[in-house]
Amino acid sequence: MNRTAESVWDNCLAFIEDNISSQAYKTWFEPIKAVKLADNALSIQVPSKFFYEWLEEHYVKILKVALTKELGATAKLVYIIRMENTYGNKLPFTEKIPSSNRSNMQLQEVDVPVKNKSPELKNPFVIPGIRNVKIESQLNPNYNFENFLEGDSNRLARSAGLAVANKPGGTSFNPLLIFGGVGLGKTHLGHAIGVDIKDKYPEKTVLYISAEKFTQQYIESVRKNNRNDFIHFYQIIDVLIVDDIQLFSGKAGTQDVFFHVFNHLHQNGKQVILTSDKAPVDMIDIEQRLLSRFKWGLSAELNHPDYDTRVAIIENKLYRDGVEMPGEIVEFLANNIKTNIRELEGAIISLIAHSSFNKKEITIDLARKIVENYVKHTKREVSIDYIQKVVSDYFQMDVDTLQSKTRKRHIVQARQLAMFFAKKYTKASLASIGSQIGQRDHATVLHACKTVNNLSTTDKQFRKYVEDLNKKLTL
Repeated sequence: MNRTAESVWDNCLAFIEDNISSQAYKTWFEPIKAVKLADNALSIQVPSKFFYEWLEEHYVKILKVALTKELGATAKLVYIIRMENTYGNKLPFTEKIPSSNRSNMQLQEVDVPVKNKSPELKNPFVIPGIRNVKIESQLNPNYNFENFLEGDSNRLARSAGLAVANKPGGTSFNPLLIFGGVGLGKTHLGHAIGVDIKDKYPEKTVLYISAEKFTQQYIESVRKNNRNDFIHFYQIIDVLIVDDIQLFSGKAGTQDVFFHVFNHLHQNGKQVILTSDKAPVDMIDIEQRLLSRFKWGLSAELNHPDYDTRVAIIENKLYRDGVEMPGEIVEFLANNIKTNIRELEGAIISLIAHSSFNKKEITIDLARKIVENYVKHTKREVSIDYIQKVVSDYFQMDVDTLQSKTRKRHIVQARQLAMFFAKKYTKASLASIGSQIGQRDHATVLHACKTVNNLSTTDKQFRKYVEDLNKKLTL
């Protein structure tokens, strides 16, 4: 009987599939292709050296049994690794490696025609115990849904996060992009989703990584000439959480490699969660093909917490720390620190520390002193409402007129200036700025910013408006 490499490998796969989990089979055996059968040696093609090492580390015994059943005791196995040559020559190169003698299979010695030899392969995500099957998630269990309190400012993002945690990869929120200003809980929510998934689906591989760390790892993989192994490592993750995705801006190589990782994960029903300080429409120097993919799922904004949410955050923090604080002080803190949850928690910690170290009771005077010092040394965010008021007062009109639909030139210019400064001094998205300044869309805000920049260079009077308002907003 004339047997082919494909028929032998298909029979091996049938045996292997019956003896390992379906997830492991899909990840580690479906991508393999049978290439050649000669002299009782089966050559199989695998995507990378990392892939080959993992098979040898974890599945060599079952490979031996399957191949021996098909070809007998003299069976030989050769891996063919086809990968990109990342330096100069864009053509792929091939490396053939015989199976290790751990399998007790007879080895076939094969010349290795490699155009660009790579150094000893190491996993691109350098963490202890990477050789174990379990990959450490890098999640912080203190960032969970229990202490991520719901309010009007975060309800959509939190609800979407819970939906993803209940069914990762199985909702229309893929990717889930969480965006908003500094200190509003993006990182917290990203971790909370991951922690909840690990709790509900312990068998899933979840990984949290900052965009900065991802970029560093990519650069290292290029330096060591194992870019394909880097890509493949990220392609085996079930739930990938990338923090501060806007930091990919201007990094063409990192964007390209992330594009391949993203496509593979999305096509295979894996979950991608991203955080950013900007909405996709506001991201600069990010390739259009990536931006379009960021919009496939849901973009959910985190806004500044309202008064009730701020009170709830303070009370929850005090409860977790086992500290009691008079209601009037809680209200004072909630009224005076409005823009940033991180600032709010920092002020509470400072207040508790001063009280315990100096053995002083927490009083309103102590709270006032702490808040004054804290706010003095913290860069304050200007609100869109405040910007609209300053601009309206400067042009001697009310805010309603500024926001109106009128096309009178001086009112249009005032509105455009408000949009320009809102983009300059707040972390709000273009869509959010537009909706707060007269229910406009993001394209109107973008046009307003371009108009202000153009007029500032061509119109002396208009440049004075910009300079005067800039001074008023930075006092």
